[in-house]
Amino acid sequence: MDHAVELRDVRRTYGRGGQAVHALRGVDLALPRQSFTAVMGPSGSGKSTFLQCAAGLDRPTSGAVLLGGRDITRLGENQLTRLRRTSVGFVFQSFNLLPSLTVQQNVLLPQRLAGRRPDRRRAAELLARVGLDGQGRRRPGQLSGGQQQRVAIARALVTDPEVIFADEPTGALDTVTAREVLGLLRHAVDTMGATVVMVTHDPVAASYADRVVFLADGAPAGELAAPDPAAVADRMVALTSRGPLGAAA
Repeated sequence: MDHAVELRDVRRTYGRGGQAVHALRGVDLALPRQSFTAVMGPSGSGKSTFLQCAAGLDRPTSGAVLLGGRDITRLGENQLTRLRRTSVGFVFQSFNLLPSLTVQQNVLLPQRLAGRRPDRRRAAELLARVGLDGQGRRRPGQLSGGQQQRVAIARALVTDPEVIFADEPTGALDTVTAREVLGLLRHAVDTMGATVVMVTHDPVAASYADRVVFLADGAPAGELAAPDPAAVADRMVALTSRGPLGAAA
C-alpha cells in the first residue's frame, strides 16, 4: 500500500543518564494516503513528540521517518525546511494566522515561502471550499474563531501537501463550530485526496477519523478502526487508569 507517512522504530529521548526522558519508545506506524488518522493518549503519552517527529519539526534519536517514501531523518536542516514548506500542511489550535495579512494572503503564504508564484485562483477556490467564498480581502481579526480555522485549513491545502498535521484543531472552538471544522477535514480527505493526521484529546473529534492510534508512555497502545465516541472514550479511560509504563494507577 502507498503510504503518506511511515515511522520505523522511532525513538526520541531528551536528556541523558538518570535524567533522560523517553518521549517515544519504538513507534512503528504506516499511514496510507488519503486517510484520516487520529492520535490519542493520556497526558505525557508522546502525542506532541510524535507529531513533531512525523512532520519533520524534531529529529528522532533513532529510527526513520518517511514522508512520501523519502527518509526525512537523513535530510539537512535546509532540506527539511524546504520539505515542510512544500510537502506538509499544518493546522494548529491557535490558528496561527498573520493579523497584518488578508485572508487570501494568509492562504497563499506557504506558496510564497516555497518560492512559488502565488496562485490567487487556487486560494479563491480553497476559500470557497471551506465556506469563505468572497472573504479573501478581510483580515483574520474580522473573522470568528471557526472562520479563522477554516482559513488555516485552506492554507494547509494550498501546496497540495503529502500530509496535513492537525494539532488539537478544535481545542479553541465551541461544539458546533468544532463539528463544522472536523467535517471540513473529513471532506478534504474524501473529496480532495488529502491525508490528515490529527492529535486530539476529544473522542468526538476522533470519531471523524478512519482510525484512532493510541499512545501510552511513548509507545503504541492499540488502534480502533471506524471509531465511535463511546469506544474511543472507553479506551482512553482504560489507558489513563493503567498509570505509567502500564502499571495500575
